[in-house]
Amino acid sequence: MPHQTGIHRTSEARLAEFRHQRFGLFIHWGLYALAARHEWVKQREHLTDQQYDRYLDVFDPDLFDPAAWAEAAAGAGMRYVVLTTKHHDGFCLWDSALTDYDVSATPYGRDLVGPIVEAFRERGLGVGFYHSLIDWHHPDFPIDGLHPRYPEDRPGDIAKYRAYLHGQVEELLTRYGRIDTMWFDFSYSQRRRNGLLTPGGKGAEDWGSQELMDLCRRLQPGILINNRLEIPGDFVTPEQFQPPAAPGQVWEACQTLNGSWGYDRDNLDDKPVDLLVRMLIDTVSKGGNLLLNVGPDGRGQLGPRALASLRGIGEWMRLHGRSIHGADAAPFTPPPDCRYTRRGDRLYVHLFAWPYRHLHLPGLKGLVRYAQLLNDASEIGILDPDPALDSGHTKLGSLPDGTLTLQLPVQRPDVAVPVIELFLENGALHE
Repeated sequence: MPHQTGIHRTSEARLAEFRHQRFGLFIHWGLYALAARHEWVKQREHLTDQQYDRYLDVFDPDLFDPAAWAEAAAGAGMRYVVLTTKHHDGFCLWDSALTDYDVSATPYGRDLVGPIVEAFRERGLGVGFYHSLIDWHHPDFPIDGLHPRYPEDRPGDIAKYRAYLHGQVEELLTRYGRIDTMWFDFSYSQRRRNGLLTPGGKGAEDWGSQELMDLCRRLQPGILINNRLEIPGDFVTPEQFQPPAAPGQVWEACQTLNGSWGYDRDNLDDKPVDLLVRMLIDTVSKGGNLLLNVGPDGRGQLGPRALASLRGIGEWMRLHGRSIHGADAAPFTPPPDCRYTRRGDRLYVHLFAWPYRHLHLPGLKGLVRYAQLLNDASEIGILDPDPALDSGHTKLGSLPDGTLTLQLPVQRPDVAVPVIELFLENGALHE
């Protein structure tokens, strides 16, 4: 059955392609890279347009190298990219016919979106666009409780702004060839803080969400659209949050390297590589995708710490990628400190902690014909003890019926997260 979204249908084949990719790169880039302290700096510090537009006058990313970005993403095992074409500040990374508040007004003066799209496509990665529904620069956007100028009173003209929003989306979806994903951000008509609704919060009626979704699908048949238009989308997007269990629908977690989306010079709170790898595994084990963010700096570079993180993930993915790409949640319950993924007739055991000698896997006895460490394809022994045997001071009969026991080497493999690949017997998954 096709996946129902509004009055349109997204094919199951397109959703399957998205889920097969499993790992993508999020790029937050704009004028806020020059402020180098937060992508919401205009709002957080209540900067006036005049104060913020100092960055427009000096934005000149002379070291911009999208091919290097694409290479770093591909090397990390990522299969697609989502680029911020416009964030909440309203600055556009392309030369829009609908505003002068774009890259053409900067010293750089040239389109940034096209070269990024081309570079990632050349490396075989899919391309998606992030686009903010909010615009703190547009004169017709009504001031609300999230606006930098709140509590000033400016009713604006939401109908005129809505036409502008739709027009810009049409530009993006007609200039750059196939676009796989439209990642809108965000609706807040029901957003609450301290129990109170955001004053002037906006949602589906303000954006013309159904018409906007219809426009996207007409211009880009097969495009996937996220769930932030305040109407049903193709996938849900938990932000900097890992669901404790599978959400039961197509989903993509978006996460940062250090808690900030844009370039944040003084933020040194980087997640270690092993944590990033565990985050990726945890997401896929629950049937989701991971969209991991980087924030290029004002000269167009990915910083050395971000590149080191991507290389570290890539080292792990080079050996273990088949437990991620094309993998899905498994119909078995793993033991503590483990996560399962499965792909075809293979079950992958990701060990977040390395046990001493034996790993006991409930419910898998009789279902596995062979086991090996994935990093070097070295065999892992499968034990079949007599449950009545008294082995020294330990009665193996204390294991639950149906438990598979693997005999592990004492030395933990020198990888971020060890993985054991289990070859399942025919019919083990009852498919």
